[in-house]
Amino acid sequence: DHSSHAMSKDTGPNQVLYNQVMDIHDEVMPLTEDLYNTTKRLKTELKETADAVIQAELESNIRYVDSVNNMMMDWMRKFKPMPDTTNEETVRDYYESELEKIKKVKEAILEAKEKFPNQAKNEQ
Repeated sequence: DHSSHAMSKDTGPNQVLYNQVMDIHDEVMPLTEDLYNTTKRLKTELKETADAVIQAELESNIRYVDSVNNMMMDWMRKFKPMPDTTNEETVRDYYESELEKIKKVKEAILEAKEKFPNQAKNEQ
């Protein structure tokens, strides 16, 4: 829950930026669960195949999906809401750069989901 991070000046441009960052995070965070499930599924397939070519492809896919998931985890670990006392320009620069980063994370996650759609959807 990020509500505790809310800045006191709720309507300032920096708050708007912060909200944009959080909105993207909240939008794509649930998708990381799908990626995690994709990795589990690929690992199961890997165990069940004896074909070296397929194994290599699965291993490559697992690394890819994991790396995309790790992008989100890394971003979350590093992202720190700025205290109210911080210079506004510093805050703006930081949130603008974080917005770019989280947008890249979102793109990567959406791309990974496109490459590996949830099987449940395919089975319907």
